[in-house]
Amino acid sequence: MKKVFEKIIEGILACSGFVTSLTIVLIVLFLFSEAVGLFHSRVIEEGYVLALNKDNKVSELTPVQIKDVFDEEITNWREVGGENLPIQLFRLEDVTRYYTEEQLGASYENAGACITDLVERTPGIVAFVPRQFIVRPDSVHLLRDNTISLKDVFAGAEWFPTATPAPQFGFLPLITGTLWVSLFAILIALPFGLAVAVYMSEVADHKIRNLMKPVIELLSGIPSVVYGFFGLIVIVPLLQRVFDLPVGESGLAGSIVLAIMALPTIITVTEDAMRNCPRAMREASLALGASQWQTIYKVVIPYSISGITSGVVLGIGRAVGETMAVLMVTGNAAVIPHTILEPLRTIPATIAAELGEAPAGGAHYEALFLLGVVLFFISLLINFTVEAVSSGKRK
Repeated sequence: MKKVFEKIIEGILACSGFVTSLTIVLIVLFLFSEAVGLFHSRVIEEGYVLALNKDNKVSELTPVQIKDVFDEEITNWREVGGENLPIQLFRLEDVTRYYTEEQLGASYENAGACITDLVERTPGIVAFVPRQFIVRPDSVHLLRDNTISLKDVFAGAEWFPTATPAPQFGFLPLITGTLWVSLFAILIALPFGLAVAVYMSEVADHKIRNLMKPVIELLSGIPSVVYGFFGLIVIVPLLQRVFDLPVGESGLAGSIVLAIMALPTIITVTEDAMRNCPRAMREASLALGASQWQTIYKVVIPYSISGITSGVVLGIGRAVGETMAVLMVTGNAAVIPHTILEPLRTIPATIAAELGEAPAGGAHYEALFLLGVVLFFISLLINFTVEAVSSGKRK
């Protein structure tokens, strides 16, 4: 009976492990399946075309060029490989500037013919209109509408998913913002976390350790939005005054908040690893004439490097994946930061802020899922890198 019971328990544990692994794989596959559709989406907004005069030789524009044209930063076709002609923009709402209501018809039934006629007789025009309003496609020149490419996404320097006529899905500002904040958060948290762990493990007496440990572990249970409020009320105004910034919301504010949030994890895991160092190794070091501090950094820390690495990985994971606190204190500006004192936006904050307003199945929706895939690979790369470093040190 006992063996049967053990077999049942073993089967339950095996099933639990299998279900957990399968769930993780399915989550990753779901992210990929939702994200890959972005590269099948068109550059120009669905259902619309960019119509040019028949004599215009420009056949293709990149998403950035389209945006610059409609932002009037590019004003001559010569700048995009065409003839020396000024660009004349036309949107659907501009039709009443060229035609009267009588010409357009009571229900705008003549709008298509009027717009097509306007494109035919205006050499420098670029018309952003619904496809059905071009009633004679052979008499005008339609810009080629390519699919969104890997280069547009991963080398794009602008994130503007609601831009018309060509949304911008450049990931560079979001990736650099995430890495920038996470890097400085770990640079701030690691020295403090390691110092506190050494103090609690090797220096503090029993009473102080028993007092500090529950307090530090309690910090892990504070909701991230509370850390965000603390950063918004205390850290942001302080940085604004100290560095004389126009706004205090910046990457540094996000890094400090994330460092505070990562400290409990780093301290707890590192301190437990150091306390597992055998007493015999400490006594042998002291017997050879080493001081307490020499024993700490030449014996205890090298022995505990695997646990310290685990604490660092968990701390980095908390920093890279944090959402609400970062969203509140970093300024939420989707631009490539040049210094840590500038506003920026991270990948998790972008997903949290925009997923609710992105149309399901659209390019914006798929781009957010692709950001989730990128975040997954960043975390995976960090874990592999730290594990490789740790394995090298153990050899």
